[in-house]
Amino acid sequence: MSSSSRPPESSQAPPTPPAPATHRADPGAAAVQPGTDLGLLLLRGTVGLTMAVHGSQKLFGWFDGGGLDGTADHFAADGYRAAKAMAWVAGLTETLCGLGLALGLLTPLAGAGILGIMLNATAVKWDGGFFSPEGVEYDLVLLAAAVALALTGPGRVAADHLLPGLRAHSFARGVAAVALGAISAAFVLVVLRD
Repeated sequence: MSSSSRPPESSQAPPTPPAPATHRADPGAAAVQPGTDLGLLLLRGTVGLTMAVHGSQKLFGWFDGGGLDGTADHFAADGYRAAKAMAWVAGLTETLCGLGLALGLLTPLAGAGILGIMLNATAVKWDGGFFSPEGVEYDLVLLAAAVALALTGPGRVAADHLLPGLRAHSFARGVAAVALGAISAAFVLVVLRD
C-alpha cells in the first residue's frame, strides 16, 4: 500500500468523558458537621427565649417582673439618665432580639442587641464579683452566646435560611454586628449613665 492510499491520521485527541455534575445548593453545607444545625437551634432557642422572657418582665411585669415603672426605678438607681426611656429600650431590645434569636431571624442583629444589653448589665454588676446572684457569670454566658450566634449565623433551621438575602451568612456581617452591639453599649454607658 502506498502512502497516498492510507487514510489520513486524525490529529484530534479522543474525546474525554464529561466530568460528573456536582450540584450543591449550599456551598457551605458540605462543611457542616452533623448536629451543628440542631446545636445552633438549641442555643438560639434557649438564649433567645430567656432574653424574651426578661424583656417581658421589664415591659409588662410578667413572670414576677417589675414592669416599666419598676425597671425605670432600677435603671435610675444604677445611674442611668432618662430611666423610663432606658426601661423601654431594654425591654423592647430583650423581647424583640430574643424572639429574633429564637426564630433565627436577622440573627446577627439580634445577637448585637443582646450583646449591647449584656455588656451594660456586666458593667453595672462588675463590682459584685463573678458568681451569681450579684456577680456577672450569668450575664457573661448570655453575652458570649449572643456573640457566638452573631458570628456563626443561625444554622439552616432558621427563618434567615428561608430568606434569599439572608440565607448566606457571612463572617463579615457577624463581625459588623458584634462591633455595632459593642459600640452601642459603650455609647449608653458613657453618654447615658452618670
